[in-house]
Amino acid sequence: MWRQLIILLVCCVPLTVGAELRHFVASLEESQWRITSNSPIACQLEHEIPMYGKAIFASQASKDMNLNFVLDMWVKPNEVTKAELISKAPSWRPGIANKKLTAITYQKYFDGEVPKLAAWSMLNELTKGMQPTFYYADWNNKSRRVAVGLSSVNFHRKYNIFKQCLSNLLPYSFNDIAFTVLNFKEGGTELTRLSQQQMNKVQEYLSYDADVELILIDAYTDSYGGRGINKKVSQQRADSIKEYFISNGVPKDKIVTRGHGETRHVAGNDTLADRARNRRLVIQIDKAS
Repeated sequence: MWRQLIILLVCCVPLTVGAELRHFVASLEESQWRITSNSPIACQLEHEIPMYGKAIFASQASKDMNLNFVLDMWVKPNEVTKAELISKAPSWRPGIANKKLTAITYQKYFDGEVPKLAAWSMLNELTKGMQPTFYYADWNNKSRRVAVGLSSVNFHRKYNIFKQCLSNLLPYSFNDIAFTVLNFKEGGTELTRLSQQQMNKVQEYLSYDADVELILIDAYTDSYGGRGINKKVSQQRADSIKEYFISNGVPKDKIVTRGHGETRHVAGNDTLADRARNRRLVIQIDKAS
């Protein structure tokens, strides 16, 4: 009996004994979670921390599953600061032991970031009704400790939406389509089968990303045929891709096309394979940072 009581008391001792503690965490009434991005290219789940800032879980379209967590602070650290991330029970669930998730370092003037695996652990702890909490020494007063907690109140419904968004993310990122080379069949404006698939992938991404500012389309030919004809064919090829994008909802004022004819070859013209490489179209995409 006494042994159990001692263990219970040890488990419940705050990590900040001996130091003043400033604790930032949403109350039952204040705790809200919001989905701020929900599309095939980005998912974002946010939680307001009163008087402190907000917690942000985010994932982007990519070949690999990714998850980023940022503790967005109103006031950034004015020096490098060591912190501990602890999963602790809220005050209405006494007797549950704390669990250390990871140690992190706040960089000077930057928000707090957490490694991917620890971010997944935070979500897992929130589903259990726990409060992932950051503990660190106040950089303005070393005798004072700061605790910044994420409340699990009202978490589950928004988290289910977030998980559904994650499952619908495209399996490729902006960087995978920002510079795309397509090839045409000999004569005319018909793409090769593989290039048609690549173009469809570019178009799908563009249909979701409103931050794209410029799509530059440069088309080239091999050296068979007259220079004037090749110049015209290359422009037709560039314009055909532009029309495809426009027909799928891309604003035409974001697209610039240029036909270069048989200039700027990337291979010789003596073999079928080399000529196919020269019959190319390059798509370059810029977006707002």
